[in-house]
Amino acid sequence: MKRLVLLLLTLLSLLSFAKKVNIVILETSDLHGRLFAYDYAIDQPDKSAGIVKVATIIKEERAKNKNLILADNGDTVQDNSAELFNSEQVHPMVQALNDLKYDFWTLGNHEFNFEKEFLERNIKGFKGTVLSSNIIKDDGKTFVTPYVIKNIDGVRVAFVGMTPPHIPMWEASTPDHFAGLKFIEPADAVNNTLKEIDGKYDVLVGLFHIGRTDEKDGDGVHKLAEKFPQFDIIFGGHEHAVYVEKINGVTLIEPGSYGSNVAKGEITFDTVTKEKTVTAKNIPTKDVAEDEAMKKKFAYVDEKSKAYSNEVVGEVTETFIKNPDFITGEKEITTMPTAQLMETPVMELINEVQQHFAKSDVSSAALFNFGSNLEKGPFKRKDVAFIYKYTNTLMGVNITGENLLKYMEWSADYYNQLMPGDLTISFDENVRGYNYDMFYGIDYKIDITKPKGKRIIDAKINGKPVDKKKVYKLAINNYRFGTLLTLGLIKESDMYYDSYAELQDGGRVRDLIIKYITEEKNGKVTPVLKNNWKIVNYNFNNPLLEKLKEKVISGEIKIPASSDGRTLNVKSIKESEVK
Repeated sequence: MKRLVLLLLTLLSLLSFAKKVNIVILETSDLHGRLFAYDYAIDQPDKSAGIVKVATIIKEERAKNKNLILADNGDTVQDNSAELFNSEQVHPMVQALNDLKYDFWTLGNHEFNFEKEFLERNIKGFKGTVLSSNIIKDDGKTFVTPYVIKNIDGVRVAFVGMTPPHIPMWEASTPDHFAGLKFIEPADAVNNTLKEIDGKYDVLVGLFHIGRTDEKDGDGVHKLAEKFPQFDIIFGGHEHAVYVEKINGVTLIEPGSYGSNVAKGEITFDTVTKEKTVTAKNIPTKDVAEDEAMKKKFAYVDEKSKAYSNEVVGEVTETFIKNPDFITGEKEITTMPTAQLMETPVMELINEVQQHFAKSDVSSAALFNFGSNLEKGPFKRKDVAFIYKYTNTLMGVNITGENLLKYMEWSADYYNQLMPGDLTISFDENVRGYNYDMFYGIDYKIDITKPKGKRIIDAKINGKPVDKKKVYKLAINNYRFGTLLTLGLIKESDMYYDSYAELQDGGRVRDLIIKYITEEKNGKVTPVLKNNWKIVNYNFNNPLLEKLKEKVISGEIKIPASSDGRTLNVKSIKESEVK
């Protein structure tokens, strides 16, 4: 009886000390210079971006949760004109992290885009802890703190940082950016860390600037979760993706990029049973109000960045495309872009620049912004971003004539097959517009009355038919380089030029366009057509097109779009519908 009483008293004693501790972790990643809800490259607001919006969520969550940890997962101080402020003792992006009392900052790969002194200065200027467990100095010590174990209301929570290991390859042309450092594989770093902290933690958290998969077939967070189920939650980055997943019992979450979301992980820990529950969600910022105090403090960043965006770098001598929308002729594309139906000076300019810097036989590029155009008048930095939406770099690859033709056929898959009675050309709704490339340096015709795979005809380079066995030099962006690798049309060893390796941020296609106009064209931007490609067996002068325009403008006919609205003009209008 006494033993039973003692047992009950012991249990009651334990229960009196038992408690469930709730821990909240907020994470941002891949902010890429988005201090404000603004894209300075195109001089336009971006409602789904900016620390000024993230700040509002952080303050709201901090008011509700006493045990709140705040982390940024890297790629923080690069892009969106952020380099304009690199000379400041502490970069404004890092100042913002300090103001919001971030506990951790994991180094991303783009932190190494600049001089090592710049990075070291900002590491020192960050008031929290800079994390990465897989960056090792020559003396064998880690470059920054590999992990931190925090006692949060009696719970030992370990935070482990990770950086992509491929920086020596990505920064190969500027080895001084990572001088004295080596980057070990993530799995090896995790192994070393777990041995060191074994038995010292109750909750294990990964703060990894790593995507779900690794672009070099290494370990992404999926593989790391499979290998290390000890983690309770891994906050990802680098991929610019928005997801919440569970792999091998490990919760995985990433908030996308630019501050479009704040990742929230919530862990409840029972101090007696040691049981844990983990929940996660992404909180979007699109409809969140901006933090006024932060806007005011960093107003100078906004002003300087906008001024840079509007800097005049040349002169457009004539408007490039007179009728951007093929049916309505308007600037806004509501039916189909003229630039995806015929050769235009905008695409010619992009390809001309690519061919020039890659010293290639052929160049290819896609229309990223359907309304891309240059209008007569001052040529500003933001105009370049308008016609070339993404921050791609330029690559030159060797490709056989046979595989070049296969690539061109792959691109021409964008069009639906033109059938008898079709008044309009239409696009395959399963092919995104950015996956339709137009080629330069090669003369060719596209016959879309033929099935896919048999549409490219009369392809000639320098007046001679493409030799399937000959190797040609092709200029493409880094994104399309990955596409051609996946299609098996090139190998990595086929690359002969990398503008980023040569010029770093100055090697982005946008910067190359400015460089070409200022250095090769004396600042004059003039529309030019080579007339090297066209769609055949289609009547662009069909008088019914004018009737279609009237019916579209009146609303009587609507050009079909894909269900998600991202692909316009997915079904041809029949002549019988207009007559």
